[in-house]
Amino acid sequence: MAHVKDIDQQAFGAEVLQRSHDVPVVVDFWAEWCGPCKTLGPALETVADEYGGRFELVKVDVDQNQALSQQFQVQSIPTVIAFKDGEPVSQFMGAIPEPQIRQFIDAILPTELDLMVERARDLVLEGDEVAASGVFSQVLEQQPDHVEAGTGLASLLIANGDTETALIVLGRLPRTSEVEKLESAARVTAARGVDVPELEAKLAEMPEDEATRIDLAQALAANGEHEAALDHLLVVVTAKGELMERARQGMVDVFGLLGDEHPLTATYRKALANTLF
Repeated sequence: MAHVKDIDQQAFGAEVLQRSHDVPVVVDFWAEWCGPCKTLGPALETVADEYGGRFELVKVDVDQNQALSQQFQVQSIPTVIAFKDGEPVSQFMGAIPEPQIRQFIDAILPTELDLMVERARDLVLEGDEVAASGVFSQVLEQQPDHVEAGTGLASLLIANGDTETALIVLGRLPRTSEVEKLESAARVTAARGVDVPELEAKLAEMPEDEATRIDLAQALAANGEHEAALDHLLVVVTAKGELMERARQGMVDVFGLLGDEHPLTATYRKALANTLF
């Protein structure tokens, strides 16, 4: 069958983990001696053939690939695990009837809205951001909390300087690390274009003006001068005045923009914690 294949551990990375970024991959862990496997296997293959490539079925003989079985904690067979975007997303054990197999498969297949998001992403790659924004917006009209559509549209809005609308879109989405990172990017980017020399001159005249110091820090961060921005924000946090929380959030936004692994994030997060606690 075109959409069914037997693989070993060596091929698992390419045929399952990488391939699942393009189409859902369902892995059937089975063995020749397993009676229920002989019932489930043909049923899975029938469904795979009927769905015509909307998902791919991969069969793994556990006797020949024990390391894979251990990796995915296969304790009894048959065990079926579905993969999307390189990660396991759903599974079941035992031989189940075809109607239940179809329910399992339907739950992992992209919806019509998901397909629209994929089309929008293709439009972005083609350079047609206006059309992509339109498709993302159509998805959000039907499902305002669709994460992929919301983050896709917000990214375009931030790139075009419309950070206020981006934050509104992101505010309707479930809290994920990507959503929070984009919110940080939007808040930092909002200060792009602000006159940094003017703020520096103003702060030089009034070093105690915390609002100006924060405005300067945000402008510096928007221009990519993250360390200088964090220095200014830390000064305000350390003073523990009325604008301490605003400065703390500013630091958190820069951390979100840089990512957890960035050296500045580690250094200044520790400094922030020492100041607060």
